[in-house]
Amino acid sequence: MKRRTEQEEDEMNRILSREDEIFPSSGFAASVMDAVRREAAAPPPIPFPWKRALPGMIIGGLALVLILLAWILDVSQLFGPSASPQLSPSSPSAMPFLLPARMGPAAGWIVLGLLIAYLSAKLSMRLGSGEA
Repeated sequence: MKRRTEQEEDEMNRILSREDEIFPSSGFAASVMDAVRREAAAPPPIPFPWKRALPGMIIGGLALVLILLAWILDVSQLFGPSASPQLSPSSPSAMPFLLPARMGPAAGWIVLGLLIAYLSAKLSMRLGSGEA
């Protein structure tokens, strides 16, 4: 590693200790003021339409709570006190949610979910195009 000589250090100190006044370029102040005026003249941002979104969020929350409750009830029936201790995970009666007799409610939930998704997409496309 090369050591700096005393002459190089003195030159560096002289360069760094200079207090030259720094001036902005000729059009800098004008361009900054133009940008400030453009920003001040811009319209305010569009507020989020909470009045339209709130019903959908409430319905979605209620649907989520109902699904969670149905799942909890299904699991509690599966592992409740009436469950037979002789059931093994490989026996078909240990997994009632896979049985064909239980597919009716599951199919209903799937259809309901697809219907809600379809209606939500159609409604948002209609509101977005201004045909409301």
